[in-house]
Amino acid sequence: MTDTSSATQLSPTLTLACDLIRRHSVTPEDAGCQQLMCDRLAAIGFDIQPLRFGEVENFWAIRGDSGPILAFAGHTDVVPTGDVKQWRYPPFEPQIHEGMLYGRGAADMKGSLAAMITACESFIAQHPDHRGRIAFLITSDEEGPALNGTVKVVEWLEARNEKMTWCIVGEPSSTNSLGDIIKNGRRGSLNAKLTVQGKQGHVAYPHLANNPIHMAAPALAELASTHWDEGNDYFPATSFQISNFHSGTGATNVIPGSAEILLNFRFSTEVTDTELKQRAEAILDKHQVHYDIVWHTSGQPFLTPKGELVNAAVNAIATVTGTKAELSTSGGTSDGRFIAPTGAQVLELGPLNATIHQVDECVSAADLDRLSDVYHAILAELLT
Repeated sequence: MTDTSSATQLSPTLTLACDLIRRHSVTPEDAGCQQLMCDRLAAIGFDIQPLRFGEVENFWAIRGDSGPILAFAGHTDVVPTGDVKQWRYPPFEPQIHEGMLYGRGAADMKGSLAAMITACESFIAQHPDHRGRIAFLITSDEEGPALNGTVKVVEWLEARNEKMTWCIVGEPSSTNSLGDIIKNGRRGSLNAKLTVQGKQGHVAYPHLANNPIHMAAPALAELASTHWDEGNDYFPATSFQISNFHSGTGATNVIPGSAEILLNFRFSTEVTDTELKQRAEAILDKHQVHYDIVWHTSGQPFLTPKGELVNAAVNAIATVTGTKAELSTSGGTSDGRFIAPTGAQVLELGPLNATIHQVDECVSAADLDRLSDVYHAILAELLT
């Protein structure tokens, strides 16, 4: 096991990753992570703009006066640890064991943040007069409700007519080896809270009641079996899931008076959220369900096709790791959904995601150094 308290034993990327992990930045707390990053960026010529919205700390940092902007985007907040007694090592005391860096945020995504910083430090040392601009968009609200983080910073940038050309989000995108997967898009996410109204009564006298579970079941079965679209070359077919179903008093002899059901669509660019709402409600109406439904679109689908940014990332990964990267739009949502509508080319590129949000979250220490090299190579291709 490596003593991570001694910087002399670690690379610059690992040293910074450990310094970030030690900060208890459980969402929406930042716990000083952003100040640490800002200090490093200011030292290499970045102009720093702290942006606090509500209780959320964010910042925008930029280096250069004109030309295209290559932005790194990410978050300093992490999910709660759960029972710390279940962890091999205390989650905010980073340890390296058998080549793996353990700690909350090691993979999601303090390791990526460290690699971004050190990549910029090494790139600027070699190319102090690089073309274009380099920027950082960092929030502490990604793992929470995502209301006062990236979305608000993007609104602030749009009001200033500040446009990112390319954006790399440091989410852990890799599956089996570093760089094997690049997320060049994400499916949209449409949520619904469905309340079915019935009439409470005694189970022995069903004719005097109206069971909302029985009422909803055929409609839910049809929703679950409906083929919404075929997907396309970049996106899988739209999926529908029932994520929560709550009804009843807890007694076995009472027919419930209502049922509350949470639904989610993960949808491709082949269908819109408006179309999904209309088709779902038509199914509920067909089955004569008495319902109220509240819809919330938490993200529209986005896609960055092959072009300057994707090509630079593919080339960098091949050079550093020898891996031929695969483009994918699978998985959940990320803050890329707030950045893509501005017209920026957006992709997600980070370490392996096998342990994110888990007890004993960890990432290969060597991968973080290689990730820094990958980011450096992308900078070199786009800004020299």
